[in-house]
Amino acid sequence: MLHHSDLPDMLPVFPLPGALLLPRARLPLHFFEPRYLQMLEDVLKTRERLIGMVQPRSAAVSGEKLHRIGCAGRVTQFSETEDGRFLVTLTGVSRFRLGEEIEGFTPYRRHRVAWAGFERDLGESETDPSFDRNRFLDLLERFFSAKLLDTDWDTLRDAEDELLINSLSMLLDFEPEEKQALLEAPCLSTRRETLVTLLEFSIRGGGPEEESLQ
Repeated sequence: MLHHSDLPDMLPVFPLPGALLLPRARLPLHFFEPRYLQMLEDVLKTRERLIGMVQPRSAAVSGEKLHRIGCAGRVTQFSETEDGRFLVTLTGVSRFRLGEEIEGFTPYRRHRVAWAGFERDLGESETDPSFDRNRFLDLLERFFSAKLLDTDWDTLRDAEDELLINSLSMLLDFEPEEKQALLEAPCLSTRRETLVTLLEFSIRGGGPEEESLQ
């Protein structure tokens, strides 16, 4: 099993608003900017093949342009298109805390990172013992109806707790700051509670809700 002591203390950082990566989940990305093509080339030369996904802040706080917690993803698949873009899949490894930026000659950003506090991320898939799947799916159906969305409901009903909650957290169209709240949730149960809050808020448009699913 991988331990945080096996992970590097520096990561190349890819700031991308609204792109959420969670441990053990997969995130497809397109690389086309020259600086990030260079980053991908450099990353593929390393043993870990890790990229740090970080949310830019919507407004700088004390001069900080990036959120302090991100998630490292390992490049597990990539292919080149005819027009020179790369289609990349990152598989989430662990969250981290962003440290100082490393000055250097790379066109992309690199930061010192700390892994302490996220030991759970390297373990087995999480479960949510208090998860009421039927009530959650009822809420999700109302959300999808309000947004005129459709999905494979049989797949959602059969999905494991972590896969269901994390996939929805990553795929649904929430604001970047809301995505950050989902990332920073300390455990799967807390992430589910945060997700429920966001779904309910979106459905009611800011008005009062009679009953909460949390």
